[in-house]
Amino acid sequence: MSGPYSIRGSVSLPEAELMWRFSRSSGPGGQHVNTSDSQVELRFDLAKTEALPEVWKRRALERLAARLADGVITVRSSEHRSQWRNRETAAVRLAALLAEATAPPPKPRRPTRIPRGINERRLREKKARSDTKRGRSGRDWS
Repeated sequence: MSGPYSIRGSVSLPEAELMWRFSRSSGPGGQHVNTSDSQVELRFDLAKTEALPEVWKRRALERLAARLADGVITVRSSEHRSQWRNRETAAVRLAALLAEATAPPPKPRRPTRIPRGINERRLREKKARSDTKRGRSGRDWS
């Protein structure tokens, strides 16, 4: 592998906690597809890891609850014919997923008031448009 995959800052995925599984990819590939285990399944035990700060771990467990099975997150990759490239893709995808899940929540929006001048201008323009349309009626055409 090409080294530690950074999640955010100095925190990275620990190589010892990554569990790899390889299987045959589906789809076309001729004779090669029957002999090579190029599909990669990467599993990471998010509930038991010590690599993430406690706050990040709680946040990730909460946000990724739908994707977890017993606290373990699984990422698959089979886009490439090479097992090596699929390993790289799966690890990068897992790091990106964890980076997004551990990001701090956005600051709450502070509600703002609409300035009085804008509201008055909107009402003035509505009145002018109403007068224009009222002037188009055929009542005075006799």
